[in-house]
Amino acid sequence: MSRLFSLPSQTVGPFFHMCLTCDSELGRVADPETAGEHMRLRFRLLDGDAAPVPDGVIELWQADASGRYHPGSTFHGFGRLPTSADGGCTFETIRPGRVADGRGGLQAPHINVSVFARGLLARLFTRVYFEGDPTLTEDAILALVPAERRGTLLATRGTEGLWTFDIHLQGERETVFFDI
Repeated sequence: MSRLFSLPSQTVGPFFHMCLTCDSELGRVADPETAGEHMRLRFRLLDGDAAPVPDGVIELWQADASGRYHPGSTFHGFGRLPTSADGGCTFETIRPGRVADGRGGLQAPHINVSVFARGLLARLFTRVYFEGDPTLTEDAILALVPAERRGTLLATRGTEGLWTFDIHLQGERETVFFDI
C-alpha cells in the first residue's frame, strides 16, 4: 500500500500570462452598439511598493446596464487582459446596472474582478464600485468593508469616459480582497 503525500502549492504565474491573454478582443466587454453608458475602465496593478506588476492578468465579470448577467451578441459580460509594462490595461465596457442582493434590495453598480499575478497561490477577488454613485450607501457587500478601506474599491472618473482603478496587492493602500 502506497502512502499519499501532500505536495506544495504552485503559484498561478508567470506561465498563465502566455496562454490566457492571447486574445486582445477580450478587452471589449461591450460593443459600441450595446445599450448603456459607455466607458473605458483603466486598471493599474501595483505591488507593495506601488511599483507596476507588468505580467499580471485582470479578469472581470459584470452585469449589463439593466442589471442582468447575460452575454449577448453585443454585450459579453466578461473580459480578460494582461497588464503592460506600466502595470496597466484598459477595458471597453458599459456602466453596469444594479443587481439584486438576494435579500430584497439592490447592490450598487459594480464590476467583479479577479487578479492573477506571479507569487500568488490563488487568484484574488475584488470589486470595482464607482466614485460618487449615490447608491453606494445601500450596498450590503460594501457595508461589510470598514469605512476607512472602502476607498480602495472605488474607481475614479477621468475625462472622456475614462475611469481608473488601482489595485494594490499589499502595503498601506492595499485593495480590499474578498474571500469567496
